[in-house]
Order: sequence, then structure tokens, then C-alpha cells
Amino acid sequence: MPHRLRDIIKEADKRKIAVGHFNISDMVSLKAIFGAAHELKVPVIIGAAEGEGQFIGPKQAAALVKSLREEYDFPIFLNADHTHSLERIKEAVDAGYDAVLFDGSKLERKENIRLTKEVVDYVKSVNPKILVEGEIGYIGSSSEILKEFPVGAAIREQDLTTPDEAVEFVERTGVDLLAPAVGNLHGIFANSPKPHLDIDRIKAIKRAVKIPLVLHGGSATTKEDFIAAIHAGITIVHINTEIRVAWRRGLEAGLKNNPDEVAPYKIYPAAIEEVKRVVSDKLRIFNFY
Repeated sequence: MPHRLRDIIKEADKRKIAVGHFNISDMVSLKAIFGAAHELKVPVIIGAAEGEGQFIGPKQAAALVKSLREEYDFPIFLNADHTHSLERIKEAVDAGYDAVLFDGSKLERKENIRLTKEVVDYVKSVNPKILVEGEIGYIGSSSEILKEFPVGAAIREQDLTTPDEAVEFVERTGVDLLAPAVGNLHGIFANSPKPHLDIDRIKAIKRAVKIPLVLHGGSATTKEDFIAAIHAGITIVHINTEIRVAWRRGLEAGLKNNPDEVAPYKIYPAAIEEVKRVVSDKLRIFNFY
């Protein structure tokens, strides 16, 4: 199995499978995600968005992931997910992250292109091995339980990324990975219907840009859409909200089943198992259908 992230992604693209990307903000989720990937013997990407990364500490997050990779000789990688400034990108690069996502999706397109290119130029000047992802098309901004579609999120056809926009963005920025808006949406829904991915649009964008595509907002996506999207050209899939919900469900169960316990390591196993179950289910879809 390749142990460089670029090679892992290239192999996944060739085999029409996807690399799972799961966010963390503590050791509980990290233990669960790594445990699931290690048991299934499939590569995995750990994500730490700005809030998550600052809570753990960028250098601490990088050290934790690196320690697992080296101790187990296993392809686990770290991505600075949804980073909104060059300053935070520099922190991730200095800490030793394997990939960074500059998220300028809320910006006007020209400004998004300008700032993304600035990030690419900086990252590649420091360490060309670090992958840089860019994002176009707004798909919501919060990994949370939603009661309705957020205002401004790209759920209408006219809001989605077009192949021409994708080509312009990739050519002018030089990103390694592209996250387009293709009907996906951050968060999961309490009562609202699930969004449906525009599979034909994914195919068209993939043909046009010829670089790996990343699907964000995977928590609200059906198994059928996952499989179709992977066949159409998606190579990395992000899951976050489901991880958070599983973490809380497991923690509540651990506290309920151990009402007098004060040792965290005796309460957390229920949360680890809940998160691990979610991650295992997704990794099986992404790698084995």
C-alpha cells in the first residue's frame, strides 16, 4: 500500500474508490477513526478545521497523526480542513500537515482565485509535497444538525459549480485538489429531505479539470449517491457531522451507564465505539461498495 498521500489519492482515482476524510477535535475520535481504518486496512485522512485544529493545537494534531503513521507503518494523513487565512495555512504547514484546504468559497470568485493562488504559491515554496485543495461554490458552513436548508447554500442548479468555472479556478490557482458544489451540503437534517448529488455535473467537472475531486458535506449523502459520485470522479469524501453526533451519543451512553464514574478513560469507550461504527460503515462504502 502506498504511504504518500499523493500516491494514495492517485491509486484511489485509478481504482474508482474514495479515501475517507474524517474530522476530529479530540483523542476519542482519532482513536475510533484510526481503529476503523486499521481494521479494514484502508488509508484514511484526518481532518482538523480551524476551530478543531486550534482546540487540539496544530503541532499536537500533527504529532498525534505522525505517531500513529510511524508506530503502525500505516497510511494515515492530516489535512487542515476549511482554513480561511494564509496565517492559519502557515501554521499547518509549519506543524507538518500533509494537506491544506484554503476555503474561499464565500468570497467573490476573483478574490477566491487570487487568495487560493497565494496559498498555493506559499505552500509549494515551502514544501511541494503538501497538497493544496481549493473550494468553489458555497455549500453551507456548519457541521451541525439542520432544521432546514441554510440560506445561500448551493442547492439550486444555478448555484452549483460549472465545468468552465472549475477549469478557470484550477488553471489560475494550480491547486492539487478541487472541492466543487455539486448538490452537497454541510450538516445533516433533522426533518428536511436529503440533498441529491448532481452526478452528471461531477462527471463533467472531472473530465474538464482532470485532477482529484473532493466531496464535502458527506454526512447528508445517501449510499447510492456516494457510489455514483465515486464512479463519476470523486476521490476523497469528507464526513464530520455524523462523527460529532456519534461522539455525543456515545458519550451520553457512557455517562448514563456509569453514573458514578469520574475516570474519563472508563467513560469514553462507548463514544469510541459509536464513532468507530460510523467510520467503518463509510469506509466500507468508499472502498468496497
